[in-house]
Order: sequence, then structure tokens, then C-alpha cells
Amino acid sequence: MDTEVLVAGAGPTGLTLACRLAAAGIGVRVIDAAGAPATTSRALALQPRGIEVLARTGVLADLRGRAQQITRLAIVVDGRELATLRLEQALRRWHGPGVLVVSQAEIEATLRARLTALGVPIEWDRPLTGLSQDRDAVTAQVGEQTIRCGWLIGADGGRSTVRKSAEVDFPGMPLIENFLLADVHATIDRPRDATVAWLRDADLLAAFPLPGADLWRLMAPAPAHGPTPQSPEEVVEYLAARLDEEAGGRVGATEWTSVFRIQRRLAARYRTGRVLLAGDAAHIHSPLGGQGLNTGIGDAENLAWKLALVAGGRAGAGLLDSYEAERRPVAEDVLASTSQATMTALGKGWAARILRDRVAVPLLNRRWVQRFIAAQASQLRVSYRHGPLGGRGRRLARGPRPGDRVPNTTHRTADGGAVRLHDALADGWVLVGDAALAEIARHRLGALTHLPATETDSLLVRPDAHLGWRGRDPQALTDWLDRVLEPADAADRR
Repeated sequence: MDTEVLVAGAGPTGLTLACRLAAAGIGVRVIDAAGAPATTSRALALQPRGIEVLARTGVLADLRGRAQQITRLAIVVDGRELATLRLEQALRRWHGPGVLVVSQAEIEATLRARLTALGVPIEWDRPLTGLSQDRDAVTAQVGEQTIRCGWLIGADGGRSTVRKSAEVDFPGMPLIENFLLADVHATIDRPRDATVAWLRDADLLAAFPLPGADLWRLMAPAPAHGPTPQSPEEVVEYLAARLDEEAGGRVGATEWTSVFRIQRRLAARYRTGRVLLAGDAAHIHSPLGGQGLNTGIGDAENLAWKLALVAGGRAGAGLLDSYEAERRPVAEDVLASTSQATMTALGKGWAARILRDRVAVPLLNRRWVQRFIAAQASQLRVSYRHGPLGGRGRRLARGPRPGDRVPNTTHRTADGGAVRLHDALADGWVLVGDAALAEIARHRLGALTHLPATETDSLLVRPDAHLGWRGRDPQALTDWLDRVLEPADAADRR
């Protein structure tokens, strides 16, 4: 065996997964078809869930100084500001961080540095061209070389070679013919902690402040009438004209431009034997709402702790079936919400525009609507309660139930110090409560931090900050560990 896990794709999803596996002591290699790291990227929004994942991966501290904090989203319709979404206020009840704007290229660079520190180099210019698998391993064709691995992860984007080689369908459809992006130095009379969306008839223009004194990202669909701008000069000319029309803004130097089509697609399955898909290889959708990068690294964290247990010999391969069962519904929700937001914002048809301008946008000023949108976009309310590892728990118990996200609260350590729960999860599992129960869990799971508590129930928290089990009975904990670590494998039943 050349490596236990081979990750195809050195984007945020693949790098996060590789970092988490390497930190857990699992042998991993990362290959990428590109000759070198990307220096530009479409993705830039780090939602609260993504921030939490990167914090637990050990890279957030290096990113904060290079990021722009976002506290508000303003929506302007026909020149009038009709709604302001106050993100920080809306997120308070979820005990999560705010929203950061930082280039995907910066995120990748920080993850690469972390992976290098863990002793795993990135293998560039190494395209995967085919694969085969048997009961025991996967054989990947990488250029002229074959790599034998226990598990192959396709994190190689929307055109995933891994997905195609595994013969997994990717059904869906385009939402918009073409979308235009440009990172520009501009003079815009808007605060640097707010994004702005200007809506006029069926046109949309959005501006996102990027780290720096005057750097902004402009984004708009291609004009409905006339040719689509293609060259960088044409893209900037069109976006600059729209910015002048809506805000009297002036565009100076250009850093980068892109033209792309918005797609909505979801892989037919996330696992085929020893091959698994994550990130854009499994799902792609509209960039409105800034969900793509966050959903991908959420996939990576969910898959990483399960694959670490399986590859480390502590769990049966059937545990990996819970990856799709937990993460596919998240992708389905993201695809539905971002598609709906895109079509609502564009207001195709006079009736749709009246509904948007007179009903949908004004509703965004309501606190309950802002809380709902913030919770949806932040992904902090994602729960796996109804998945195969979830459960209702004791009906009258206060706090999270199995499958729910556990808030990042402060706890006392055994030596009298204090630690934030999510910081403790960087080392693996956490059991808050009875020390005897912690020993039972540690024996089966490996790395585990015990945090004393006086509450009646003990809480066993998964490495992805979701509650695994709660209770007080040692036998009940043992039964739960048996069920989770030794499930039947759907791949064996096919």
C-alpha cells in the first residue's frame, strides 16, 4: 500500500481533510492536476461554520489578520436602500463567530502551511486519469504512475475526474448563462464592513469589500441583451458602468476578472466502495450567500474523523455510510436556498419583481427573518439529529440532543484552568462530565479530552462539534459506541 488515504485536489476541501487526517496520525498524500497553487479565486466568504472548522484545524489565527470583517448586508432597489441585514446581531443566539471576507487563495496557502508542518507535501502537476478498486484498496492512475491506497477522496472540483472515473452521475442544470466577477480598486461611498446588493429590474450588482484600503469585488450577471463581455477589459467596463449608475462609484486598477456559468448539481452518491466525494466534486450551486467553500470544508471535517477511525482500525467501514447520510441533506438545503435566492434577486418577469421589491426585500428588516437567514447562511443550526448517528436523547433534558451542534462554551479543565470547548476539539473528541465515562470512550475512540462538569448528563462531543452521545449510564455509552463503530457496511451489501 502506497498510502492509506489519497486526496485528489488541493483546494480548501482536500487540504482541510488532509490536515485533519494527518493530525490524527493517518497516512495521507495529496495530488493536484495544476502545476502550482492558484493565486486567484471566486470564493471569498467565510461563514461562521467555516470559521469554526478552520479554527479546529489550527489555521484561523493566521487568517484573521488578512480578512475583512463583515457586519451588514445592504439591499438597494431602484436607488433606494430598502433593507439592511445586521449579521452580528442576528447570529448572537447561535453563539458563533461573525462573517469574514478573505480570498480562497489565502485560505489555501494557510492550509498548505499547516499540512507542510504536519509532514505532508502537496504533489503538483499530478493529474488522476483513472481508477479501479477491489475489496481491499483503490488503484489510482496518476500520470504514468499507479498509486495503491486504502481510500481515495475526490475533492477535485465540479469537473471531478474522480467522480467521472467512479461513474457517479452529477445531475442538475445551469441557473444563469454567465456571471461576471472583477476584483478592482474602486472609490465607493460605502462602509468597509458591509456588502451591498443593488437591484434594478432584472439586473443585479453586488460589491464586497476585500482586505485592503480600496479593494472591492464586483459581481453581476451578464447583460440580458447584447453580447456577453469576455475579455478582462470588457468585463471591467460593464461592471464599472453598472457601479457608476448605481452608486456613483469609480473603478481604478483591476486585479482579476472572471466569467463563469452558475450551475446547480448534486452527485448521485457520495461513496462508491472505497472512493468518496467531497466539496464541489459532490455539489455545486450559486455563489450568492457565500456557501460553497463553507459547505466543502464542512464535508471535509465530517468525513475526516470518520475516516480516521476506519483507517486507524477503530471502526468498521460502515461508519462511512453516515457521511453521505449527514452531509447530503446539508448540500440539498444549500442548493435549494441559494437557487431560490438567486432567482428572487434577479426578479425574472414583472410579477416576480413586484413580489421581490414590495414583499421579499422589505421583509428582510424583520428581526425574525434576519435571524432565520443568518442561521441558514452561517450553517450553525445544521443538525444531524435525524441521521444514523443522531437520536432524540432524553425528552426533558436541556441543551443539545445527539446530532446537534454544541455551542463553543467555556469549561474548566482538570487542573483548574479554562478552555473553550471547540479549542479542546482540536485534539479529537471531548467528554464533558464523568471521568469514568471519559475512560470508556477514550479506550474505543483514541484521542479524547476530559472536561469535568457538575451537570447530571455527560456529553460526548464529536471532533466536528456535534453531540455524539449524552447520558450517565456506562452500559448505554458502550452500546452507543458499539453501534457507531461496528455498523454494517452498505458497500458490502451492494
